[in-house]
Amino acid sequence: MPTAKSKTLAAALKAKFDEQGGLLTQQRMAVYEYLQSVEHHPTAEEVFLAVKARLPKISLATVYKNLEALVARGAASKLSYGDAAARYDIRTDHHYHSRCLACGCVTDVEPTARQALAEQVRAPKGFQVEDYRVELLGYCRHCKQ
Repeated sequence: MPTAKSKTLAAALKAKFDEQGGLLTQQRMAVYEYLQSVEHHPTAEEVFLAVKARLPKISLATVYKNLEALVARGAASKLSYGDAAARYDIRTDHHYHSRCLACGCVTDVEPTARQALAEQVRAPKGFQVEDYRVELLGYCRHCKQ
């Protein structure tokens, strides 16, 4: 039975899809709910394995399509790091991340300063900033040597 929180999530997500086009399918909602339920930023494969437990007939291609639909409508963000697999984040606001160089785990980092880092850094003269990303690189507590 759906909880009040999942009903609220579903209503907000449905409104996004109604406003920007597309349907809120059971598969799409399952992917979104999984992203809401985790602290880390999973790969599409991790989302697939988790959602498959709930929806056994879902395919990896369907998970990819639904993740991209969520990103396209601003309901999730996609983090790409060079050759590594893309990871997905339910937060779409500007925030910082840490990434483990051993296992690739990506997690949110909250700044301690009141002023956003982007406001403390001056871009070169004539350079127009469109977006920014701050990432701390190191080893997570499970991988540190």
